[in-house]
Amino acid sequence: MSDNDFREVDDNGDDVVDAEIVETSDGTENTDNKDSDKNDKKEDGYENICFICHRTEGQAGPMINIGSGVSICNECMQRTFDSMNNFNNTTENTGGAFDFSKMPNIGMINLADFAMPSSQKIKKKKSKKKADSKPKTDGKLDGAEDGEEGPAIDIKNMLPPHEIKARLDEYVVGQEHAKKVMSVAVYNHYKRVANDPEDDIEIEKSNMLMIGPTGSGKTYLVKTLARLLDVPLAITDATSLTEAGYIGDDIESVVSKLLAAADNDVDKAECGIIFIDEIDKLAKKRNANQRDVSGESVQQGMLKLLEGAEVEVPVGASSKNAMVPMTTIDTKNILFICGGAFPDLDNIVKERLNKSSAMGFTGELKDKYDKDRDILMKTTSEDLKKFGMIPEFIGRLPILFSTQALDEEMLVRILKEPKNAILKQYQKLLALDEVKLTFTDGALHAIARKAMKRELGARALRAIIEEFMLDIMYEIPKDDNIGAVEITEEYIEDKGGPSITMRGAAAIEDKSS
Repeated sequence: MSDNDFREVDDNGDDVVDAEIVETSDGTENTDNKDSDKNDKKEDGYENICFICHRTEGQAGPMINIGSGVSICNECMQRTFDSMNNFNNTTENTGGAFDFSKMPNIGMINLADFAMPSSQKIKKKKSKKKADSKPKTDGKLDGAEDGEEGPAIDIKNMLPPHEIKARLDEYVVGQEHAKKVMSVAVYNHYKRVANDPEDDIEIEKSNMLMIGPTGSGKTYLVKTLARLLDVPLAITDATSLTEAGYIGDDIESVVSKLLAAADNDVDKAECGIIFIDEIDKLAKKRNANQRDVSGESVQQGMLKLLEGAEVEVPVGASSKNAMVPMTTIDTKNILFICGGAFPDLDNIVKERLNKSSAMGFTGELKDKYDKDRDILMKTTSEDLKKFGMIPEFIGRLPILFSTQALDEEMLVRILKEPKNAILKQYQKLLALDEVKLTFTDGALHAIARKAMKRELGARALRAIIEEFMLDIMYEIPKDDNIGAVEITEEYIEDKGGPSITMRGAAAIEDKSS
């Protein structure tokens, strides 16, 4: 029987050549099609991680994919087969029943730790090479050879401070000092990351501590900054943090959230921004007879994190106990922004300022600062120490600034000026029902006065509008003849109702205007 009997031919009678191995004219074998799938898997720069031993492909060798994004190395797979053989031998000796007593610590296994992780891949960390003396070519930074990517941050593409502030002005009303401080700090941070210390001058990072009354826009400033900058930013809450070994989130969990925001790219996460909100909840507890595991202990645990340290964080989970791989992140180039309302801190500041009060012509009245709404802008590190923040923690947050308390005029501007202002949101909602919504100036000031009485800052604005718009949003879909609704000051003050214009009259008014 000849080889021609096994030839594969197509419809035209021509021989079909195997796509995996093709012999070229020079006698060599072309295996491009065979390895194309493997090359596609490596192009994204990610490497698989063993689900059992948590080693990467570079450490354990090729992985076996068992489905659902889970990979296992050859050694762990062999151990699994050996365990199954031992299991079969044990059941044969016991008449088909497995003796669980021979398995130590079976009762200590937490089944929740065996949940499948959301991600079993991690981006390869770039090898750190010394910068060459060659000039830059083709837009690459020093130290980037052909086929390699340059640093993750390009200072030429970063927005300067005045442009960052101009972008923030479109969404945030007022807070000029806070926006200026944040714009300069973020810009300097990325200049520091992109800087190559050729002259042995290393720029220290400047972490920030932002204080201010509730509802003054601290968290909103950072969230807006995250949308404007194309950098990984993680926003976390300090209220759930506890000392290692206690119930709650570990201190390193704030870094794991940043890694998730960077799509598990370690290099990108190591130059990101972390905003820790409600930092005032970590103040030392006064007259505490037990260990302060969620206050002073957390401050002490965050010292090396703020200054710069290599920490191990889980990939795709917030707990180290989960069955997920671990990776090491250096926090040296991570910018930390801490914020909090610090209730009763104003009383500490007033007490310090009133110490100079005395009798006589040069004395100051003790109630001089009682009506000062921006008293927190006079806060010093000594006031924070009395509040309960330890000196080592304050020293690692060198930039201290405060947001202004909102007055009536600022609340009115917040209602109508930003791109996503509250009034614009309701106008868009009613525009979907083909109804025009307007507010008089008197109504806006009445809403602002009510918000001032609640002492909740800008958060009170939406609650007040929701209260007065409830009936309007309920009744408008009932009547298709309603064309326009005007909210008046009398309606806000409970002295009248809104001005409603029918659809025909509204069209006549639009033509006349």
